[in-house]
Amino acid sequence: MDVLDCMHRSNMQLRTSLEHKCDEEGLREVEVSSTEKKYVGNEDEGDSDMEVEEDDSDGRAEDVDDAANEVGNEAGNAANVNDAGNQVEEYRDRADNFGRNIMQRIQWPVQDLQEGCMWTRTLMEHFAIYFRRVLSNSFYPVLQGAIGVGSAFEGWSPREQDVVYQVLIPMTPPRGHSFHLELGTAGQRHLRNFQIRVQQECTCTSEKQGENMLCFLHHPEEELRRHQDPSLLHTLCTGSYLDVEKTARWFYQVVRAIWPALLESHHWHLVLLPPRRSCQFKVTNGRESYRIEMLFGVRQGNSDVFVSSQPRQAHTSSTIWPESYAVAEMKFFRYIARRAPPDSLHLKCLQFFTRLQLGLGFSTYTIKTIVMHLLSILPVSQWCRRNFVRRLMDISESLRACVEIRRLNHFIVGNQRLPGGIILPPEVLMARPCNLFHDLVMDPVAHSQAMSQYVDLQHWLKRILKDGQ
Repeated sequence: MDVLDCMHRSNMQLRTSLEHKCDEEGLREVEVSSTEKKYVGNEDEGDSDMEVEEDDSDGRAEDVDDAANEVGNEAGNAANVNDAGNQVEEYRDRADNFGRNIMQRIQWPVQDLQEGCMWTRTLMEHFAIYFRRVLSNSFYPVLQGAIGVGSAFEGWSPREQDVVYQVLIPMTPPRGHSFHLELGTAGQRHLRNFQIRVQQECTCTSEKQGENMLCFLHHPEEELRRHQDPSLLHTLCTGSYLDVEKTARWFYQVVRAIWPALLESHHWHLVLLPPRRSCQFKVTNGRESYRIEMLFGVRQGNSDVFVSSQPRQAHTSSTIWPESYAVAEMKFFRYIARRAPPDSLHLKCLQFFTRLQLGLGFSTYTIKTIVMHLLSILPVSQWCRRNFVRRLMDISESLRACVEIRRLNHFIVGNQRLPGGIILPPEVLMARPCNLFHDLVMDPVAHSQAMSQYVDLQHWLKRILKDGQ
């Protein structure tokens, strides 16, 4: 039996078993056609433990694509094999060898992500010490400990060598100020944008207790100018709202001023990149190089959702802070990693597929979202090497179905079945599903282009799989 056809057949059987299991678990369904369903909705953590039946000797064929049309003949021949157990074992060996061949043909990033993440965490801890010293008596935002986010801290990278280590720096208001998150009107139907309104607070009580600070509300402006640094409203705000770009430029100056005091500056060279909505820099020592991006944001309550400096569109207003789910997504990948066996290739599948589609029009976040949904449905034991090609086909089929029906639900927003350690604000938890493919609904031309891009992607995927036989 041709190994690729064998992979296709098992892929179809797995999908059928998943449909029955999903029906039992009450997962949200999205109709693809009268004969096919895809599950792209909120899956709870229990689904990762589902026992998925895979009867590799079954002769069931499904008319999904050209490769699947040949499955029936192969499955009929397989049904005549006397020793089904030996056949299954033989299939698994061939599947494992095929997975090995494909893995060997792929050039993975040469950078050790775990080492890079550890180095970045250490650097951020050293920065944090000086942040506290330099800013302790100022009226600039108070910078908290950095949180590693993004692909590198999730354990994968979409590019071969251009790895970016992203960290999110939570900010709290300085003395005499408070932050108030105001939901913007534009884009409320989809992912949310906020403004951070800065308000001065009375500190007269603190002054009476001996603290060296004048109240911004109740002292004359002339006295404030002579004896006290300016309010945050007069440094990093536009009007009453915290300005992302002003904050980024300030952050840039703080990092540049602190760097010479750090131990790392003795052996590493710092190159700061022009700031806009974040502080990006490269550090090199002649042998190694790391690119780091420091984002900043304000936490919503005690949740894992922030309003962040990272934009969603190219021209985001300087007072707009989009809602960020990066911390929640990082914690989901960490949750999966704790449960995955040592030979799990779920990150390799994600990394391979995101690299495969680069330049074809689909965003890296689209592929990541599909993989997160699949990780919530498929048990982690089904992501080993012998399942590598089947998982790639699952990702491909899921992408095709979502493009066809013009719907891909956001993984975090409205997901009430996330692992218990991931905390969402009530309005995010109870929100209606957010369609990341909303533009395909509104624009038929964009939908047609997406279908064409998927065909190109599928062509490259099948070519790589056939070359790996």
